[in-house]
Amino acid sequence: MNVTESESNHNDLEKMSVKDLLANINQEDQSVADSVERVIPQIEGLVLEIVPRMQKGGRIFYIGAGTSGRLGVVDASECPPTYGVEHGMVVGLIAGGDSAIRKAVEFAEDDTEQAWKDLQEHMINHKDIVIGIAASGRTPYVIGGIKKAKEHGILTGCISCNPDSPLAWEAEFPIEPIVGPEFVTGSTRMKAGTAQKLVLNMISTSVMIQLGRVKGNRMVDMQLSNNKLVDRGAKMIMEMLQVNYKVAEQLLKEHGSVRKVIDFIKSDQQ
Repeated sequence: MNVTESESNHNDLEKMSVKDLLANINQEDQSVADSVERVIPQIEGLVLEIVPRMQKGGRIFYIGAGTSGRLGVVDASECPPTYGVEHGMVVGLIAGGDSAIRKAVEFAEDDTEQAWKDLQEHMINHKDIVIGIAASGRTPYVIGGIKKAKEHGILTGCISCNPDSPLAWEAEFPIEPIVGPEFVTGSTRMKAGTAQKLVLNMISTSVMIQLGRVKGNRMVDMQLSNNKLVDRGAKMIMEMLQVNYKVAEQLLKEHGSVRKVIDFIKSDQQ
């Protein structure tokens, strides 16, 4: 059953006022968080398998096409600045290559062999994890990549918004937040895309916390890539060490991260 392409719960959209359009879209969106809540046990199962692999040097690879691929790229690209991990620890691959992030590449998602070729360029190995992202659960690029990864003994998971999809049959850890029909029939960048983004947030955030990349509730390993983040880091140090802003900022510039400042002060006190 292809829920993501089912008829919308609303009709005559072009006749609605802007206010009604926004209210009805919002009404549909309110069901998304509930759909994600129902699959928390499946998300937990995948995260519990990911963490020990990454502790041994494993990496996460997201593979997807279109909106799903872009969401994987976004999640992967945000991990280094947020948690201070190396680029390449979490990787987003999209059908059609990086140019498809901005402009759709025709028929790229229909190639069942390309995802595995893309993964091989990154020297994929048994310590790694491959997560396929496809709203319909039918995208050949994603299914082919997951199937090949599983054949090579690599842990596989997936995020799909259709029940019992072909992708879910191939993945060892399927996650299926069923969001129902889209406001605009078949426009899976809407509720399905939102659900996928929520699940990706949960996976990468919980994994990074389990890997020790958060202290208390603070991003102590964040990259200081702009003035806003330097300011945020200085204020963290002010609060943690009970020092003034000038001292905190100087310590941060000397040591390069909030964690390194905290570790330095601790070692100096011993």
